[in-house]
Amino acid sequence: MLLALCTYFLWLSTSDLLTVQAKDPDTDVSTSSSHRDLAPKNVDFAFNLYRHLVASSPDKNVFISPVSISMALAMLSLGACGYTRVQLLQGLGFNLTKMSEAEIHQGFRHLRHLLEKSDTMLEMTMGNALFLDRSLELLEPFSADTKHYYDLEAWATDFQDGTGASRQINEYIKNKTQGKIVDLLSKLDSSAMVILVNYIFFKGTWEHPFDPESTREEDFYVNETTVVRVPTMFQSSTIKHLNDQVLPCQLVQLEYMGNGTVFFILPEEGKMDTVIAALSRDTIQRWSESFTRSQVNLYIPKVSLSGAYDLRAILRDMGIADLLDNGADFSGMTREAQPKLSKVVHKAVLQLHEKGLEAAGPAGVMPNVKSEPLAFHFNRPFIVMIFDHFTWSSLFLGKVVNPT
Repeated sequence: MLLALCTYFLWLSTSDLLTVQAKDPDTDVSTSSSHRDLAPKNVDFAFNLYRHLVASSPDKNVFISPVSISMALAMLSLGACGYTRVQLLQGLGFNLTKMSEAEIHQGFRHLRHLLEKSDTMLEMTMGNALFLDRSLELLEPFSADTKHYYDLEAWATDFQDGTGASRQINEYIKNKTQGKIVDLLSKLDSSAMVILVNYIFFKGTWEHPFDPESTREEDFYVNETTVVRVPTMFQSSTIKHLNDQVLPCQLVQLEYMGNGTVFFILPEEGKMDTVIAALSRDTIQRWSESFTRSQVNLYIPKVSLSGAYDLRAILRDMGIADLLDNGADFSGMTREAQPKLSKVVHKAVLQLHEKGLEAAGPAGVMPNVKSEPLAFHFNRPFIVMIFDHFTWSSLFLGKVVNPT
């Protein structure tokens, strides 16, 4: 069984955000109690997963959608039984003595609706699809619950025809992501029985776009011995920024046209691991309270990144060991002999470019100021974090080592 967690972040752009922590869910009547309890668990899981992935690929780019992975694993728990079910939910950070399974799934349902409906300025498509062999029949409780909480779509598939099955799945994902994720699966094993695909398509617009005329080829220092040339975007505008006195890094916060924010974090040379190890809700809160807003000359690479991850070893390290073992119990999914999960694959794509809302006016033009603005050059490995502030969700976490 292949669990394909496909995420796509199409156009990175940004909004008027008070910061991730600034919106108090207790004062937001549209935020349910279950959703309020879900949010911190999801963020903790996001940073935990991110650290494990970075540690497994220390010299490579990393880009994931943590909230998408959390939703897919929570949904998968509806088909798990016994200790496997407990492991999945505890691995996501939930204490089942303090929060019931019904509250967890209701929280994810509410979260999904908020992400899809709360902001008309952003275009976001989220969904799940289950491709199962024609010989299998889903159990009614699993089918009904996954449809209710996660809007799961199920499709009969002929896995004996590996080429036809992969074409069916690839076409589905291509259509759902508007052609931005293609050729997800190259060849399917005829022994495959169930494939779960979770996808997220996101498209936004910078509140203050970069001027394409200001983009120039610049050096990017991958490490002490490797320098690459990369198109680098520029703007000079009033931006939230911080030279952290606690952690060895600088950072800026940019905004979406809508419910979101982006943190670009530039660790000092050789201090990437130190900064990543310290990422937490408390760190984000401290940054949110410490930002200064002033004129900044900002240089960010025009990046296109993609990555595919087999999360088996990572999930095992995180305590979700039974997920892929022979003893894993997914008997709550189908009427026939329980399917075996063989892979957990996550794919994400990031494109950073100048696109913005034309009405926002040009960027990259220096105003008449008395002193030279501060300059932030993201010309060495950096971290990017993308949040939806209305739901307090970690949409994307990335580490850019080599933008080429």
